[in-house]
Amino acid sequence: MRIVRTIPLLLASGLLTVSAANAGEGSWLSGDWYLTLGATGLVAPDFEGGKKYMLSAQPIISLGKAGPQARFSSRNDNISLALIDDGSVRAGLTGKILFSRDSDDELKGLDPVRWGGEAGGFFEFYPLDWVRARAELRHGIRAHNGFVADIAADAFYDVTPTVRISGGPRISFASADYFDAYYGVNATEAAASGLSEYHPGGGLKSTGLGGAVTWKVTAPMTASLFGEYSRLMGPAADSSLVKERGDRNQFTVGVSTTYRFDFSM
Repeated sequence: MRIVRTIPLLLASGLLTVSAANAGEGSWLSGDWYLTLGATGLVAPDFEGGKKYMLSAQPIISLGKAGPQARFSSRNDNISLALIDDGSVRAGLTGKILFSRDSDDELKGLDPVRWGGEAGGFFEFYPLDWVRARAELRHGIRAHNGFVADIAADAFYDVTPTVRISGGPRISFASADYFDAYYGVNATEAAASGLSEYHPGGGLKSTGLGGAVTWKVTAPMTASLFGEYSRLMGPAADSSLVKERGDRNQFTVGVSTTYRFDFSM
């Protein structure tokens, strides 16, 4: 099955490699860590902005240094290495890997988007005991040369000690370089694909809503059922790829399960 979402791992691997050179007693690397492994099965568009849906599988890999117990986490969170963490405010580094976008019927004639990644920072806090707000700002590596900013707020409620429901709004922004890689159509591509030529600027990328039901099966194991809706906006919605062959409305539904391993260095 083709992976249509991103796997957050690159940034943490790089940080561990750098830190290992200075490892020793009392070093930053010493202490308690966690590794979360899992898998997701989902139905989503075959590419961002597409109108055809496909069943896909996505591995979940998350690595970090253990801190105060997080009150809430979302499947949309990319891997986060907190440099500030007091249980109510967290801030630090984040990153993810992006897979290539290969040509298919709708994308025929367009230049492929190479695999790569994004790296940047995140900030999250709790304006209320039952609401978490989070923002990420990332810069593309190889796949694109632009910036992406994601902002989300989630309200959460524990129906039982082991079952939680959550959901809230999402909004995303991106720079012109990002939109050019995923939504732009230059003169050569227009001639080869039949799409209208399009040169996007930067701005609002999408708005939407997401929600999940999460079940804590055991202390280290969780399972969830989730759904997401996003509506492409601005330069994404105005792209000839979306207008002529895609859809502004993007839906994702799926199930996932994870298992957390705790260890010390």
